[in-house]
Amino acid sequence: MHPDGEKILLTEEQIKLQVTKLGRQISQDYANKEILVVGILKGAMVFLADLVRKITIPTYFDFVAVSSYGSSTKSSGVVRILKDLDRSIQGRHILIVEDIIDSGLTLNYLSDNLSSRGPASIKLCALLDKPSRRIEPVNIDYCGFTIPDEFVVGYGLDYNERYRNLPYIMILSPKIYGGGKQNVTA
Repeated sequence: MHPDGEKILLTEEQIKLQVTKLGRQISQDYANKEILVVGILKGAMVFLADLVRKITIPTYFDFVAVSSYGSSTKSSGVVRILKDLDRSIQGRHILIVEDIIDSGLTLNYLSDNLSSRGPASIKLCALLDKPSRRIEPVNIDYCGFTIPDEFVVGYGLDYNERYRNLPYIMILSPKIYGGGKQNVTA
């Protein structure tokens, strides 16, 4: 384990198994359809790359970058789109892929924004759900793991752009970020 961690919350093996299950379920649910997978940068990048390799139906990708944190560990509540989609989503089946959902503010904003563009459907796939931090309700169609209110990094999740490359998810030591149980994404 990385020396900045308190403990490993999810092992590389646990993550691989769950990503395979999610890919199988998505493939079944969208049988005979094609989907546009919308990854939320940067955190969902690692999860999205592994997930789409487990999906067996025609799959296209696009990405958005949103921010509600800046360099803080707590959401400001103000969501900004930093990078928008490159193509139209009108009439397409959209699968939003996110690394972690806690407050729900970012995902609700993004879902409303994308819904206004006329897609055939929108579903949400999140690797991690932290419901104890929820401010806005979020309907997660495909959820990898529900986790406790701990500050986690690894497998795409970061603190100040560090730890994304870890193959597991660990609880970051409070001595690194100087505080209580918070997270870095919405």
